[in-house]
Amino acid sequence: MPTSHTRIEAVMAAVRAKIASRSYLPGARLPSVRAQARTMGLSVSTVVEAYERLVAEEVIHARRGAGFYVAGPAAPLALAEIGPRLDREVDPLWVSRQALETGKDLLKPGCGWLPASWTYAEGMRRALRGTARAGEALLADYATARGLPALRQWLARRLAAMDVEAQPEQIMLTESSTHAIDLICRFLLQPGDTVLVDDPCYFNFHALLRAHRVQVVGVPFTPGGPDLAAFEAAVRTHSPRLYITNAGIHNPTGATLSSVTAHRLLKLADASELVIVEDDLYADYETSPAPRLAAFDGLSRVIHIGSFSKSLSASLRCGHIAARADWIDALVDLKIATHFGGGQLPAAILLAALTGSGYRRHMEGVRARLATAMEQTIQHLGALGIVPWLRPGAGMFLWCRLPDGVDAAALARTCLQEGVVLAPGNAFSQSLSASGYLRFNVSQSLDGRLFEVLARALASVPAPLLPPPLSAEPAAPTTGRAGQ
Repeated sequence: MPTSHTRIEAVMAAVRAKIASRSYLPGARLPSVRAQARTMGLSVSTVVEAYERLVAEEVIHARRGAGFYVAGPAAPLALAEIGPRLDREVDPLWVSRQALETGKDLLKPGCGWLPASWTYAEGMRRALRGTARAGEALLADYATARGLPALRQWLARRLAAMDVEAQPEQIMLTESSTHAIDLICRFLLQPGDTVLVDDPCYFNFHALLRAHRVQVVGVPFTPGGPDLAAFEAAVRTHSPRLYITNAGIHNPTGATLSSVTAHRLLKLADASELVIVEDDLYADYETSPAPRLAAFDGLSRVIHIGSFSKSLSASLRCGHIAARADWIDALVDLKIATHFGGGQLPAAILLAALTGSGYRRHMEGVRARLATAMEQTIQHLGALGIVPWLRPGAGMFLWCRLPDGVDAAALARTCLQEGVVLAPGNAFSQSLSASGYLRFNVSQSLDGRLFEVLARALASVPAPLLPPPLSAEPAAPTTGRAGQ
């Protein structure tokens, strides 16, 4: 039974969390002491004492006969405070921090990029040497507002090969795919708007959408794309403004969109005024091209984005947005207002590396290595009772089901103690319905120590009380605030 002291602290912590997440803004009236008592199942006297202590700390202030109000100014935005507290092993921000750690002995099968030894290092060195001989303007000046013209022309030709028609003027360079999505959210969203995401989806979509203070609805993902019945129900119920997904190879499942699903999805979007953002980050890993929504739509209601951080270099930050011309014009203004001019140098280095004679051959080699790594990883995991949700046709990701009763977050916690960073399923799931899943990056799963650590952890991790499986079968859409 909690003590009176801990009950008072619980009320104070709840109010502070609302203020930190900006759910309670300066000047906002707090729930009455009776309403707060009913909500938390506590006595009125406990809430009164908690409120009085917050007044003493000058967090809130009292108005005689009118209640309690939040003192100003607004608290700095704390993303971790938006939505309910998550176990750190499934919090997108914490998972990202662990994956970005650079300890040489750390194994990172849960990260989302290639090992440094797999990257196009020699081509990058040639590109750096060549760019270093460029004129002073390239080395020192800002780029044009849309970005380096030569790279945008190259991107237009690349998109045309995917049947996406975009003139160079319809393409704007960004720092990354994440920067591109951030600009699009600023452009199209207001706090409180609804955004659809796949369930599961790339976990940083959750983290980024927290910052934009929007409602997030997860749509169950199947081997051929989002479940259309659930998608239609979510559109009808929530009137979403955006749907954010992956083009080509899906993260984290490795699935690809079917043509039938793509056509039906666009019909639903067109009937509802929904805008679709497709992130084509893994295009160079494909062995056979998947349908692009932007190709079917003609960049009318679809915005196509991408970068080369996962195929060429994560250190070289350069992405792009392809969209209808009037939207690009407005996005350019937003880019200037929030970022001013982009750098010419990263774009020039990227262009030199992409157009050199070795990049195509390099990626052929990477795709072959990934295919081998995929088979080896499936075999090693299978010996531990960890099986893939599907066998991807290409790419680096395996979305895997753990043995019955094993909780991925608990497994990740245990493995981290031995220097292994995993990516638990609920970090990717808006509904938190993937507690029995892990995402593996096969290029980072070739060290035998990984499977030794997993074997020991599987033998020691207790089963959860409620292990809901994430099924490929259609399910009802899930809803909640970003980060829930």
